[in-house]
Amino acid sequence: MNTVHYHPISKASTFKWMLKREYWENRGGFLYAPFIAGGISLLMSLLGILFGLFALHRAAKSGGLIVDDKSININGLDLNVLTGQLDAKDMADLANALDLTLLLSSGWPFVVLTFVVFFYCLGALYDDRRDRSILFWKSLPLSDTQTVLAKATSALLIAPVIAVVAALATMLGFLAIISVVALAHGGDPMTLIWGPASPLSIVMGYVARLPVYLLWALPTVGWLLMCSAWAKSKPFLWAVMLPLFAGIVVSSTNLMSAFGLTTGWFWGHIVGRLLLGTFPGIDVAYGGEARITGSDQLVSMLSPAQHLSTLQQPELWIGAAVGIVFLIVAIRLRRRAGEI
Repeated sequence: MNTVHYHPISKASTFKWMLKREYWENRGGFLYAPFIAGGISLLMSLLGILFGLFALHRAAKSGGLIVDDKSININGLDLNVLTGQLDAKDMADLANALDLTLLLSSGWPFVVLTFVVFFYCLGALYDDRRDRSILFWKSLPLSDTQTVLAKATSALLIAPVIAVVAALATMLGFLAIISVVALAHGGDPMTLIWGPASPLSIVMGYVARLPVYLLWALPTVGWLLMCSAWAKSKPFLWAVMLPLFAGIVVSSTNLMSAFGLTTGWFWGHIVGRLLLGTFPGIDVAYGGEARITGSDQLVSMLSPAQHLSTLQQPELWIGAAVGIVFLIVAIRLRRRAGEI
């Protein structure tokens, strides 16, 4: 008699499958949205560059283009004529301008990430109660802990990683565009663009921000998932209005003065941490001293070491601990969840 042996699926394999499920069910927000945002950024950059070149060509032909108090009247625009007048300080300013432009052009996927993660978490545990699919998921050998952690991991790790990839693709696309423009006007892209700019430092900084984002966004993600697991209806209103209402009460009663703190502290460290954590880079506002004292320090601000210095902030770890508490509460609420 043949015996059929069944091999139980490991928890790691189950969790991996659950992460894939979250990705495929939310692929529009996780994958398509940041890349579409990057594409829109490139399109707008291209239109801006073309408009600027048109204006420069007209100025050059009419003698209205002046470099070092000398009028330049050329047939077209020769970048060598312009860049030949740049000294070391001008090249440093050019490098910082390029880095700032790279940041702005590649930042669109991160703006989209803010809203994708926020609204994903709000509906992550609420939607399957609303459409009663929770009954199906609870019939499977999937624990509520795995379910909540899979959704938190998707918000804190998978979505940000995809956003970084989209930002990298957008940055490379922008560099390709301006390199073609430089070549078309007599310039050397390696000398004028790739040499002065610091795309590698920016990319490494984006990668270094991933663990910072995970920890800093944890209280917001935990709060939103807890509201998603608890709210009977309209989780957005509960998640947003409760902190805002608490802030209004604290402001009107001057309650924080009893603890030697200001009302602004409550808005920043309580309301802000609950609602704004999904915005990449928001931790800079909590860093105390300004991180930039001059435009020549832009590259150092973008370095991985500077990003990782946020890990030294007590606010990050305190918020992460609170976020874990929120996740534990969300798991318990999920276990008791039934029909709405």
